[in-house]
Amino acid sequence: MTVEAAIPPDSGELWTGSGPAARPAQPPVSMIERMTLILEAFDGATPTLTLVGLAERTGLPRSTVHRILDQLIRLRWLAHAPGGYRLGTRTLELGGLAAEHNEIRDAVSPLLHDLCQRTKMIGHLGVLEGREVLFLDKAGGRCAAAVPTRLGGRMPAHSTALGKAMLASLEPSIVDVSFRDRLPQFTPRTLGDRAELHRELTRTRQRQGVAVDNEESLPGIACVAVPIRSRGAAVAALSLSGRIGGEQAVPDTARLARVLVEAAHEAGRSLLPRQARRC
Repeated sequence: MTVEAAIPPDSGELWTGSGPAARPAQPPVSMIERMTLILEAFDGATPTLTLVGLAERTGLPRSTVHRILDQLIRLRWLAHAPGGYRLGTRTLELGGLAAEHNEIRDAVSPLLHDLCQRTKMIGHLGVLEGREVLFLDKAGGRCAAAVPTRLGGRMPAHSTALGKAMLASLEPSIVDVSFRDRLPQFTPRTLGDRAELHRELTRTRQRQGVAVDNEESLPGIACVAVPIRSRGAAVAALSLSGRIGGEQAVPDTARLARVLVEAAHEAGRSLLPRQARRC
């Protein structure tokens, strides 16, 4: 679903000035703009604000602020506090998640790019978010255009080697919660239902976490992936992709898996000191 902000064509810059007390030059017209304005009203000097204070800082009508506050509290973006309102736990959760993703990328990306240079294949670094894989990095030079993925992009986990490598580390009951509906089909080879997905994840576990995508997400593209483990948990996954046949063809899966497993072990070791500092 795409959400677009409806900005009048002649409005120019929507906000003027800077800082949390800056008032809009024209009233924001979309719900997303109004919510953002309210969240940005909080700062280190004023972590708690009243309804009146929020209305003054945002320039929004008090009735509008009150209505949006109810929704933001229900969704945990804000919370009640003595003397007014404060930022909620969801902002902390997302901030921590972003920091962790940056930490993983900083530690693993050099290994990924070196791996792609050595193998002449297309590499991805990804993390699991529910039913999807979020791509934290992609490497492969000019060859990378053969696979239409991008940094920050997402793909359904059940159709990718990255996703299956991480799903295989979860308890089957947890997988069931995420995949209750019929699985979307992208090619004739895409896994079609939960039973088929569970059989594939069992095979992945029997290969010590090595997952394979054989034209399941894109026709003509094959991929091998392995999880990156830190403190025993699969925090991310590495993959190498290539065309079936041709110059960047995927070589023998077992040989490719050995290269990936070695890189994943090194990646896990490089993450340990960072996680220790965070603890």
